[in-house]
Amino acid sequence: MEEEFHELTDRVRAELRSPQDLVAYERLLGLARKNTPAGREELAQMLVAVERPLWAREIAAFILGCAGDKRAFETLVLLLNYRDPVRCATAAHALGRLGDPRTARAAAALATNPLRTAYALHPVRLLAELRAPQSVPALIATLERLLTPHTPYWRVALACVEGLGALGDRRAVPTLAAAVGHPRLAAAAAASLARLGVHEDVRAEAGGDGGDGGADGVGGRREGPAPGATGRR
Repeated sequence: MEEEFHELTDRVRAELRSPQDLVAYERLLGLARKNTPAGREELAQMLVAVERPLWAREIAAFILGCAGDKRAFETLVLLLNYRDPVRCATAAHALGRLGDPRTARAAAALATNPLRTAYALHPVRLLAELRAPQSVPALIATLERLLTPHTPYWRVALACVEGLGALGDRRAVPTLAAAVGHPRLAAAAAASLARLGVHEDVRAEAGGDGGDGGADGVGGRREGPAPGATGRR
């Protein structure tokens, strides 16, 4: 937690706007350093208190989440679905250490929601880290939805491809084979299939044409121009 906590507190310090903010900020850091039951209770109360700034709730939830205190769950899930990628990453780190069985269900719901695809990168990565029963089905469903020509969310698709390779579940083979036909995903999809023990000829037979140009060096297909769209992050 040490490196991530320093990154969080350095970022938050730049958001402080008043002497009162600085006092509250130093109080939070003091509670983190003490790491006592009384201190964790104060942090938990901060999560439900009215008119607390977002940065204060973020620090409190991060400290509690990394300590395995499940009172941080709701705040961390809210931050995992936040529009700021940096806050999503911080929340994902703490949720990965929280040990709450609700985490995988929440991450799967966020990853598979087509209305939240722009914010799905960190839920996808969290699912791969958790290795929960929901992980593989959610990553497959998300990747299948993104295997369309010129998707602007190719970074989310790439995280799905890499996560499925790391999880090592052969249910992902057909979807990964389809991903081989997408230039931005081809290399990672081939590597993930190799981790699953799928040979080159099988990839070529199963991959088909993703409608986004061929993939160089896989099944003898020629690589087309990479799509010009970029992801939100």
